[in-house]
Amino acid sequence: MRAIVWTKYGPPEVLQLKEVSKPTPKPNELLIKNHAITVIAGDCEMRGFNFSYPFQKKLLVRAWIGLRRPRKKILGQELAGVVEEIGKDVTLFKEGDQVFAATGSGMAAYAEYTCVSEKGLVAIKPDNMTYEEASTIPIGGLEALHFMRKANLQSGQKILINGAGGSIGIVAIQLAKYWEAEVTAVDIARKFDMMRSLGADYTIDYTQENFTESGKMYDVIFDIVGKAPFSSCTSSLSDNGIYLLGNGWLSRSDKKTAERSNKRAIGYTSDYQSKHLIYLKELIEAGTIRTFIERTYPLEEMAEAHRYVETGQKIGNVVITVE
Repeated sequence: MRAIVWTKYGPPEVLQLKEVSKPTPKPNELLIKNHAITVIAGDCEMRGFNFSYPFQKKLLVRAWIGLRRPRKKILGQELAGVVEEIGKDVTLFKEGDQVFAATGSGMAAYAEYTCVSEKGLVAIKPDNMTYEEASTIPIGGLEALHFMRKANLQSGQKILINGAGGSIGIVAIQLAKYWEAEVTAVDIARKFDMMRSLGADYTIDYTQENFTESGKMYDVIFDIVGKAPFSSCTSSLSDNGIYLLGNGWLSRSDKKTAERSNKRAIGYTSDYQSKHLIYLKELIEAGTIRTFIERTYPLEEMAEAHRYVETGQKIGNVVITVE
């Protein structure tokens, strides 16, 4: 099968299209014939090992993915396709099922075929989405759902989403509107039309305005890009306000600032489960959530897709069509 192989850290050119052996599903796995895969910012960070983590966290991540070179040779975390084969112990899926999935730490989505556990982050694809659209949901959707549930938004509350024009942000906007909150979306101006079409009430261009200096108050600040630490946001949070850090790690000073105030800072944690993916599927089929794809590339142009995604200018999602 064709796959994008990654043997060293570096620029997009380290991604090479090669012929590799087709995987064989284990007893509890599905073999998925991929129709579409998504390139997310996390893939680019992993490829170039340019995470914005503190030094100790970087060492832990490097030890996990490979100190000198990547342990896993195929990147990619989101996909949508058809179940071609099932392991002998699989009971939840059958051959021919149309599915969407997140591969998590197993990666391996940048290929014509990928194996995933039936108990992993995989679900039947929403009926009202194409494979390309469905491939954009698992990571961004699960991250958005996780943090928005932490916010416990109530009708009429005000939320600011920093980095609202990416794969996580576009789902977060729609979840916030579903829970009847007032949404301020922060990103670059070229993303405004898309964010407004998804329900954003107000938009801020971060290149022109620092939202922490505006004097406006919010019940929740969801910082997806990780560039507005809690200590800078306290003046923009209302009493009992919540700061959600979606990318990176809370510093000790941020935690101490939170402890001294009547506000909360919640950092990155993960509790993703297949039932959450099924919940997103139900919201999609009900018309509550939709996605936005700016660009698509064929598999052989993966390096070009990476180059574009890591500019930070993408609107919504960038998708790779496998066939």
